[in-house]
Amino acid sequence: MVTDIKDTAHAVDAAAVMGLLPARPRLLALGEPTHGEDALLDLRDGVFRPLVEQEGYRTIAIESDCMRGLVVDDYVTSGTGALDEVMERGFSHGFGASAANRELVRWMRAYNDGRPASERLRFAGFDGPLEITGAASPRQALTALHGCLAARVDADLLPCTAETLDRLLGADDRWTDPAAMTDPSRSVGRSAEAGRLRLLADDLVALLDAQTPHPITATSRDEWDRARLYGRTATGLLRYHHWMADTSPSRMARLIGLRGRMMADNLLALAERGPALVHAHNLHLQRDRSTVRMGGRPLEWRSAGAIVSARLGEEYAFLATALGTIRHRGVGTPPPDTVEGLLYALPEDRFVVGAPRLAAALGDARPAPRVSAYHGYIPFDPDHLAGSDGIVFIKDIPQS
Repeated sequence: MVTDIKDTAHAVDAAAVMGLLPARPRLLALGEPTHGEDALLDLRDGVFRPLVEQEGYRTIAIESDCMRGLVVDDYVTSGTGALDEVMERGFSHGFGASAANRELVRWMRAYNDGRPASERLRFAGFDGPLEITGAASPRQALTALHGCLAARVDADLLPCTAETLDRLLGADDRWTDPAAMTDPSRSVGRSAEAGRLRLLADDLVALLDAQTPHPITATSRDEWDRARLYGRTATGLLRYHHWMADTSPSRMARLIGLRGRMMADNLLALAERGPALVHAHNLHLQRDRSTVRMGGRPLEWRSAGAIVSARLGEEYAFLATALGTIRHRGVGTPPPDTVEGLLYALPEDRFVVGAPRLAAALGDARPAPRVSAYHGYIPFDPDHLAGSDGIVFIKDIPQS
């Protein structure tokens, strides 16, 4: 069987990746099974850079705060700011501390230097302004949306003033209280002020849509795209905060599903703009239902990849990344009867295999699911072979 699988493996490069697909997808997503390992990000960049240069992809999107990502996009497209500040302010989840992410941003800026605007490479975060400890205040997105509209439409059309928004929002620490993540009673998401803000946010988004195409023709497509991002983020955050105050047993499942919905909406907006490369955890990009244990309970949701795939069909492609060992995290050699174990038996250090061809090579043999004691690593689910276009495999992850 190892010989059969070896015949399906190819060196990880742009040609091998594109060879797995019937045509260039509008969104090409590469997942990772764990965060915080620069070797996986170096692998990402080794795949993405030639796809930018050879296949015409013009956006790189990663699992980071969509609002913070605007700071990075301004830097890579126009040189706004200093690199140190951009890495500190432009990423969420601590991803700005990664040397690999820093090198990606530096390379994107160098790539764009001297290029006309139409050919520049763009950066995007596609996650909501959400951390594991809670959610951001909707202030930034909501006031930015209001400001965009106030500069372009008659004041009588606005549903409220900026002062009204400020009064209803109150202090930001009311929204960002980490205790609200585990104690619904600490959330302000169902207060009278939050309810009023949800209605106003909906009215502001409706006003933006009603003014189309004026914002595009009067300013630029980029400014209109940003206004739409502000609207998606404001309504998404207010919805998220509303359900943070929920006390039902389905609270956490709903919250993680809402996060997936915010991710999907951002990816679909990027797809409207043009071909994009996407990188995030496998769980957020796979077509199959995602499952994770949180607080000792299993949670299931439809990920951003599942939603986007349903909307885009073959215009969405997903390659999972699987790995052999992360010895510094206590992840040793995989059992030989797992997908990772079968791939680990091949001599190459890193390669890509087509998921359909791998499934055919396995025949009726069903690999066992791998079990890991390291909670930060989620092994590849053998039941997800049919929902993947390919698997990128890296044998050993060295300590960063």
